[in-house]
Amino acid sequence: MPIDVNAVGFDTLAVHAGVSVDPTTGAIGPHIATSTNFAADYGTIGFSAEGTEDAVPFAYAREGHPNAAQLESRLAALEGAEDAVVFSTGIAAISGLMLQLLHPGDHLLVSDISYAGTAEFTRGFLRTHGIEVDVADMTDLDDVAAALRPNTRLVHAETPCNPVLKLADISRLADLVHSHGARLIIDSTFATPVATRPLEMGADFVVHSLTKYIGGHGDALGGAVIGPADSLALLRRDVAVHLGGSLSAFNCWLIMRGLETLPIRMAAYADRAHRVATFLEAHPRVTRVRYPGLPSHPQYELAQRQMRSASGMIAFHVEDHERFGSGLKENLRIFSFAASLGLSRSLILEARTADLQRTTFQLDDEHLRRYRDWAGDAFFRLSIGLEDPDDLCADLDRALSVL
Repeated sequence: MPIDVNAVGFDTLAVHAGVSVDPTTGAIGPHIATSTNFAADYGTIGFSAEGTEDAVPFAYAREGHPNAAQLESRLAALEGAEDAVVFSTGIAAISGLMLQLLHPGDHLLVSDISYAGTAEFTRGFLRTHGIEVDVADMTDLDDVAAALRPNTRLVHAETPCNPVLKLADISRLADLVHSHGARLIIDSTFATPVATRPLEMGADFVVHSLTKYIGGHGDALGGAVIGPADSLALLRRDVAVHLGGSLSAFNCWLIMRGLETLPIRMAAYADRAHRVATFLEAHPRVTRVRYPGLPSHPQYELAQRQMRSASGMIAFHVEDHERFGSGLKENLRIFSFAASLGLSRSLILEARTADLQRTTFQLDDEHLRRYRDWAGDAFFRLSIGLEDPDDLCADLDRALSVL
């Protein structure tokens, strides 16, 4: 018998939600249903996906399959939501939701600082297809209010945002957005539902790159949109099915495996990140550290109020960026210079303002000035893994010793 999601704690949901003991085999873990199609009674399915969702549980894997349903059920339970739809990647989830909700002539307001895929999709593809797109500093409600228009239908924000770790006050942002008749999407990839549950704070939708913390092992791409059942039924029918961004059964299974340890992994990430951030803040060659778990973070009070965990991402500046960066390959033993985040292994990545402005952000002068206030000309982003924090500090100290 499935568990009652309203009667158990978060850690129990992470292990049990969406899955029950198999009645035939007795297996306590989910099987991988690799079949692309599913048998049905005569007259219940046809060539089109239209109408089959009410007739049979599954017909064709692009339209849904058992492993996707299990993962969607667990994600919805962890976010306290009615439903979820999983996609092949995080950007597939984000772009799919925006394509579902926006029409030519609508206005989208997106965070001035966001994941590169989001920034490039909204500033590029959407604008060329008739969507009006502007950016706003989601940490400044006055800036958001000034950018809202009568035709604003959607506001998209990240918190903490990638890569500089600024925070948006979800509750206050939701109130403002709703007062203008628009809907709010929160990308909570950096926080995960362990730290923040945006729907409880007024967001209409929450999106995740499942590739990152939720999957946790760096071996499966995936994305998810989580929110109200009526909206997600349309998203599944109109976008997930017809654009074909479905998540494979094996990747669903891998991500479910990662979800079981999400609460304890996030606690470990946060503990190690706090120790590394504290070490960096005291280092004589480090000039600035941004970590939501440190009192030095400009939005520390908001982090304490809105996040149950400060997660595992750190941004920091050094005295000589070029010299430090050029010595990373030679001096680092544990950190890998690589993109992505939220893995068992610790990663470091460079963020150059000029490069991001040219390829991704394309900010106006005022928002570029705001970005530079946080980011300067360049900084390094850390994704802290599960290694011994003393070893991580020693690795960074060795790399910093060249300065």
